[in-house]
Amino acid sequence: MLSTSSSDDASKVPSDISSDISADDPQNLLTSAGTVNREALFALYEESAAADDDHPVQVTFTLSHDLEKRLDRYLVDRVPFLSRTALQRLIEEDAVLVNGRIAKASTKLRKGDVVIATLPPPPSSEIPAEEMPLDILFEDDELIVINKRPGLIVHPARSHKSGTLINGLAWHFQHRSSGQLSTVGKDFARPGVVHRLDKHTSGVMVAAKTDTAHWRLGKQFELRQTRKRYIALVQGHPEPHVDLIDLPLGKHPTIREKYAVRHDDTGKPSQTVYRVLEEYEGCSLLELELLTGRTHQIRVHLAHLGYPLVGDDMYGGKHVTERDFGGSTDAPLLARQALHAALLGFKHPISNEPMTFQAPLWSDLQRAIELLRTHRFQKRIDAVGTLVTVP
Repeated sequence: MLSTSSSDDASKVPSDISSDISADDPQNLLTSAGTVNREALFALYEESAAADDDHPVQVTFTLSHDLEKRLDRYLVDRVPFLSRTALQRLIEEDAVLVNGRIAKASTKLRKGDVVIATLPPPPSSEIPAEEMPLDILFEDDELIVINKRPGLIVHPARSHKSGTLINGLAWHFQHRSSGQLSTVGKDFARPGVVHRLDKHTSGVMVAAKTDTAHWRLGKQFELRQTRKRYIALVQGHPEPHVDLIDLPLGKHPTIREKYAVRHDDTGKPSQTVYRVLEEYEGCSLLELELLTGRTHQIRVHLAHLGYPLVGDDMYGGKHVTERDFGGSTDAPLLARQALHAALLGFKHPISNEPMTFQAPLWSDLQRAIELLRTHRFQKRIDAVGTLVTVP
């Protein structure tokens, strides 16, 4: 169960640091005492939890006078809900920079120093183990790779404290396998979670079983050193058959849960490469490559161009029945957006060996493609740069 109550208490902040910083705080993460607000940090992670958004939360402190204090002890004062051991682990995994450089826990801080810390989600209590079917693609002592089924939430949140992938993984390690989710996750509320997929997006994910694996994998995602390809069914026929969508994205101006193309100062650079694999009557099968990882990026980019994902009613996609794709019944065919994380590539966090995993399509999307190939097929496209084979 996740705890969301704030643990910040200005009276607990040592007097020698109560006014030592000037902080750039556009996300309103800091309390009046200059400590990180646990509740605000949790809310930021909750906001992106349902999307494939790999951007970490960072906070910046600029020291306004000399403290003669070690970096790890300084962070204990600034981030009171994390233990000194946990903060030292952050420093060891290069998640804290001083003046733009990798620092040590023993680094002494001086006036004018700029400290940038990449913060994990705040602590929670234990995650209950729950038995559920899991499609395991690979597992060793350091990590586990899963083909997430559609409709499965990745980790517990305020409204979903059970029935998540993390609950299922906890049971798997206790009863079918060995090891556990990384203690990074145990301390920081999302055990083993290195990246996420939206609830209704299926496909390949990796979770860490050790602390070292967690931070090293996380660094690869942060630095865009992983390879990710998605398969999607869209309405219409995108032209040209291979193209880069380069449109800034931000929050929708009026609908809280949606995102939109934004050409104002709220828009963040966002790039998606699409490649057309097959065309059918009224639909196309695409392979998509993310060059950035914004919330709802694929869905918004394609909808903006007039090619929404089949089944994505939030962004203009239509729900379909078997008959819509040439079948003989009116049974619902896709109860979600037709999006699947098909391929994930990264370097093993310990051996540094390149690893690539392709997750088979789940039955609903596979059935849709089979019907389209049988009853609505037009042509196959040999697009340059494709990596995924769709059987």
